[in-house]
Amino acid sequence: MTTRFPAAVLRSYEEPFTVEEVTLRAEPGPGEVLVEIAGAGMCRTDLAVRRSAGRSPLPAVLGHEGAGVVVATGGGPDPALDVGDHVVLSFDSCGHCRNCRAAAPAYCDSFAALNLFGGREEGPPRLTDAAGKALAPRWFGQSSFAAYALVPARNAVRVDPDLPLELLGPLGCGFLTGAGAVLNTFAAGPGDTLVVLGSGAVGLAAVMAAAAAGVRTVAVDRHPERLDLAERFGATPLPAGSHGLPERIRRLTDGGAQYALDTTASAPLVNDALHALRPTGTLGLVARLHAPLTLEPGTLDRGRGIRHICEGDAVPGLLVPRLTGLWRAGRFPFDQLIRTYPLADINEAERDCDAGRVVKPVLLPERRDR
Repeated sequence: MTTRFPAAVLRSYEEPFTVEEVTLRAEPGPGEVLVEIAGAGMCRTDLAVRRSAGRSPLPAVLGHEGAGVVVATGGGPDPALDVGDHVVLSFDSCGHCRNCRAAAPAYCDSFAALNLFGGREEGPPRLTDAAGKALAPRWFGQSSFAAYALVPARNAVRVDPDLPLELLGPLGCGFLTGAGAVLNTFAAGPGDTLVVLGSGAVGLAAVMAAAAAGVRTVAVDRHPERLDLAERFGATPLPAGSHGLPERIRRLTDGGAQYALDTTASAPLVNDALHALRPTGTLGLVARLHAPLTLEPGTLDRGRGIRHICEGDAVPGLLVPRLTGLWRAGRFPFDQLIRTYPLADINEAERDCDAGRVVKPVLLPERRDR
């Protein structure tokens, strides 16, 4: 099977994306499905490829928050998907290592190899440009900045067809990460207190999930418009530059937050968050650190802990339906964070994302016959 379709290709770490016609020379194999993409979220991890110092192979089709319709299946042992099913695509995992078998696929032994540095091994290249040159294998098992994606059925989650499919892709990564940190990692509930550092897509998803779980939340950010959003979704806003930030957080959380979630990778904010925790409190980190993290004296005293959280500790097939259920109930209004762009406007979407003019861009491929 040969399929030609438009895709956004990143050819160098410094240049803009180019929307080109690419060719997929393969049909789904066992455990794979071909998905027509309805929408794909743009995540900071996609844009971080530009700073990856050559570790991510180029040219490549990026995109790892896709959602769409299954148009072909290859059968196999994975959960059955049928042509016509609506699916949200999430991260790839091997399915057989110790962590995958323990329902912790975000900590798959092969996570980096499958998602970040080349994807699953391919014989002759499946995806090529118009000149026949290979494009890098599937980014996060997807490469969903395109009209179609050939993906492992393992990382496709069936969703109800009456949901707004073109908006659902970010539930597979960014919104999954923030909400999962609250609902899975912290298992926070009524009576608990949380401080969220950074009110971007991940942070605001955490704020919404916390509100749905009955958790009292303080949101910290340097952008007033982001704090306005956090307040709308149920958090108490607090400017990041506030004098005596830990003390102010402690006053707002009756002596200290039980949980803190950092999405900024800012060392001063990480230390402020640790100082603001009550005894036995936990700080979760979701952003990648780009410099050594120096902790101030006393930050880990009295049972306080710190850990990294990957993909919200989620099993996507469990958390994605939970989040869509909360959305139906009006308790997780993630659609209010989204602005859509035609795939052809991907560079405008990237500029708006970098400038903070949009919380979550979602790219809509042009629909065309295969």
